[in-house]
Amino acid sequence: MCSVTDLFSSASVDEAVGGFVPLAEQLRPKTLDDVVGQTHLLGVGKPLRLAFEAGQPHSMIFWGPPGVGKTTLARLMADAFEADFIALSAVLSGVKEIRESIARAEVNKSLGRRTILFVDEVHRFNKSQQDAFLPFVESGLVTFVGATTENPSFEVNSALLSRASVYTLQSLSEAEMGLLFDRAAAAALEGLSFDEDARGRLCGVADGDARKLLNLLEQIRTAAQTTKRSAIDGDFVNGTLAQQLRRFDKGGDAFYDQISALHKSVRGSDPDAALYWYCRMIDGGADPRYLARRIVRMAWEDIGLADPRAADMAIAAAETYERLGSPEGELALANAVVYLAVAAKSNAAYNAYNAVRAFIAEDGSRPVPLHLRNAPTKLMKEMGFGKEYRYAHDEDGGYAAGESYFPDGMPETRWYQPVARGLETKIGEKLAHLRALDAEARKKGRGR
Repeated sequence: MCSVTDLFSSASVDEAVGGFVPLAEQLRPKTLDDVVGQTHLLGVGKPLRLAFEAGQPHSMIFWGPPGVGKTTLARLMADAFEADFIALSAVLSGVKEIRESIARAEVNKSLGRRTILFVDEVHRFNKSQQDAFLPFVESGLVTFVGATTENPSFEVNSALLSRASVYTLQSLSEAEMGLLFDRAAAAALEGLSFDEDARGRLCGVADGDARKLLNLLEQIRTAAQTTKRSAIDGDFVNGTLAQQLRRFDKGGDAFYDQISALHKSVRGSDPDAALYWYCRMIDGGADPRYLARRIVRMAWEDIGLADPRAADMAIAAAETYERLGSPEGELALANAVVYLAVAAKSNAAYNAYNAVRAFIAEDGSRPVPLHLRNAPTKLMKEMGFGKEYRYAHDEDGGYAAGESYFPDGMPETRWYQPVARGLETKIGEKLAHLRALDAEARKKGRGR
């Protein structure tokens, strides 16, 4: 019976599929110089290259999207330090596999050999499982290398995180995807020619994911062989590949990064960028109902009273989606995104709300002034409830100039400061007029 770690050896992979080696495995880099991308870590004088050149392995965590080389770098580290490479998948492994790995590391130590313990998707291990590695990392029995697509600040225990260097890996750029494409063509796509449209579509669908690009090329190669075709154009690519959604993790960093970009594009009054991020999320499989809720939130947070119609439109778009569903309802949400982006902006009410909440959280429970209290009974009236209350509708202009509605002894604070944009321009002018009336009334001794 083979162990979990055996399943990750290339020999086992070959045997499992009858000797067939996927293109991604065939082109896996053998040296650091073979790695495509990550020049910010692997370039001359850069931190990860220096770590390799120093000859002293240290525990680390690779954080980045799929298909950017996390597993490859861990394997290269094992080769560079002549260490035994033990790989675990947090999805498939449990306590048994962890114990087997540690036992193997102890055997390696007795033989004078280092052990690289690679844990893929380390964020999927729970706290106790992550803690299980700590004593062996601290003793130097293993050099721990974790890989994660999630922010390790949130997903990896602080104790383990403090004992490892975090290296952030990036999606491959357009130029780097082109370089990888050329390498694959030279190594395994002999007899096939790709026009610029086909090349662009394949690289676009791969979306910075090297492994995905190589898998797509493998599909194209198989389809071309089946149809006895040598010239590959964009139409052939479209007809061959099933719909390939761009990389998008509904619960991960990509999700929150993109909703942040959408919100900031709306706030920044850029309708084109806002529409781009909205469509990116729809294309990636985001739930339109979630987007609808966020769009309504944007209307209240960033447009506010500068254009109250924005909230109406956002709510109407959300209701339209509920009636029509996808894809028809998505157009209503797109209209709302564009309207919010071009609308006048104000966060005055949002800021005032937050400021008052913060004030109340730290302030005492001030009693309601007597003149503002309700007096439905004779006793309450005898106690002075509602006494000297000025009914605004009976005052000149429908405004009780000089009156105070704050608790007794509390200075009036102007938390709400309208901006000079949209409807709030008029609101600001009205408030300024009312404040002038208050000042005049108090000067005459009327008011509180």
